[in-house]
Amino acid sequence: MTTFLNRRQLLQLSLAGFGMAGLHRFSYGQQTVVRTVAGTGVPGFEETAAAGALAPATPVNNPYGVVVGPDSALYFCEVDSGRTRRLDLNTHMLRTVAGNGEKAYSGDGGLASDASFSAPHEIRFDAQGNLYIVSRDSHTVRRVDRASGRVSTLAGTGEAGFSGDGGPAQLAQLRQPHSIAFDARGDLLICDIGNSRLRRVDMASGIISTLSGTGERTVTPDSAPITGTPLLGPRSIDTDAAGNAYLVLREGNAVFRLDIAANRLQRIAGTGERGYQGDGGAAVDATFNGPKGIAYSQSDHSLYIVDTENHVIRRMSLTTGVIDTVLGNGERGDGPDGDPLTCSLNRPHGVFAHEGLLYVTDSESHRVREVSGLFD
Repeated sequence: MTTFLNRRQLLQLSLAGFGMAGLHRFSYGQQTVVRTVAGTGVPGFEETAAAGALAPATPVNNPYGVVVGPDSALYFCEVDSGRTRRLDLNTHMLRTVAGNGEKAYSGDGGLASDASFSAPHEIRFDAQGNLYIVSRDSHTVRRVDRASGRVSTLAGTGEAGFSGDGGPAQLAQLRQPHSIAFDARGDLLICDIGNSRLRRVDMASGIISTLSGTGERTVTPDSAPITGTPLLGPRSIDTDAAGNAYLVLREGNAVFRLDIAANRLQRIAGTGERGYQGDGGAAVDATFNGPKGIAYSQSDHSLYIVDTENHVIRRMSLTTGVIDTVLGNGERGDGPDGDPLTCSLNRPHGVFAHEGLLYVTDSESHRVREVSGLFD
């Protein structure tokens, strides 16, 4: 079990003797430290609000998507249990906000805590503070109302398929959606990976359409119009305030920038080949192995890319184009906390940057980790 230390104590740890041959380390100007903020390394379920245990001493179960909510708490979803959990970063108390632990598609109209979700992959909040959960195995995106806590379906019918473009999103079919993000206009982007498409829901009208992808599982060209271009495994997406989206292709082993207003996509990281090379050089020449998550960080104008099958988190500076490893040593394992480049990970999936901290769901280690000292 990882010992819980506060942030100040961790930052005072001396890790000068640690080093990783072959990995390029940034000069951040301060000590970088990783610590566990939730999970024991063993899958399980326990509420802490009543029991009073701290989250690092409480089990979680295969966490995937992660985000900081409008209340400054950390939220993450568990793909195996179907639950979405809330971690208070001040009290370190952990509780469930959605999901009853049953793998199913039920509960619309009732409280989210009583509803069933089937393999939730990612979560997001809209500008009004409502929570959205994309559920892979029920082929839906569901909405939890901030005021009432009640759940409804925004997109998908619960049946796998491809239909509905040009009509209401709740009547459309998705196939194993994995990732969601709100764009600069406030519309919801959906990685409809089973259909090899990126879908968009106009949040004003509720109408769904295909933004990119043709349904073909063929190589995505390095540069092309967004519309009418095939996408090879559109797995994860994030956006910035300037109108760009950043799309990870799982099978394509690459990252693309989508300038939505200009209707243009461009490969910015990954050659398409599978591997783990390129640290310290141009991201466009680097290789990945099944990347499955991405986060845009406004603080340092960078992308944090979850290189899942390499068991590392990599950082691409959008200013310089350079890529490096910031968490993980390339070996599959569980920790230890301390120096980020000596901490083994086990198939991480989710990542989120917030106020100088990076949060990572170390999925098959059944932990949520926090990295400090990467950026201001």
